[in-house]
Amino acid sequence: MELDQQFLETVVKAIVNNPDDVKVDRKVDEMGVLLSLSVNPQDMGSIIGREGSTAKAVRTLLRIIGAKNNARVNLKIEEPEGSERAQREEAPAEEEKKDKDIDDVVGDLKL
Repeated sequence: MELDQQFLETVVKAIVNNPDDVKVDRKVDEMGVLLSLSVNPQDMGSIIGREGSTAKAVRTLLRIIGAKNNARVNLKIEEPEGSERAQREEAPAEEEKKDKDIDDVVGDLKL
């Protein structure tokens, strides 16, 4: 097992509640190293973290390990089968976002 794969497994197993379900697949191609991580669906929140902070930190550490070994290391977190992500609300269109002055508001009213 390569150092980057071993590192990822060790870190992830320390974070999750179901360490036996952690699987790391390693592929090397012309783009570098791709580590695919799959965990128990109940542990996805722990791996991703608030606003993706945990996943981002793990990716940063993997890039450092890769840099020390002259390799580009990327992490792909496999989404469990049957998972349904909550859809994000769409941001309002630019013209809806801009502030209207009182004349615009009164003009929009149907009297």
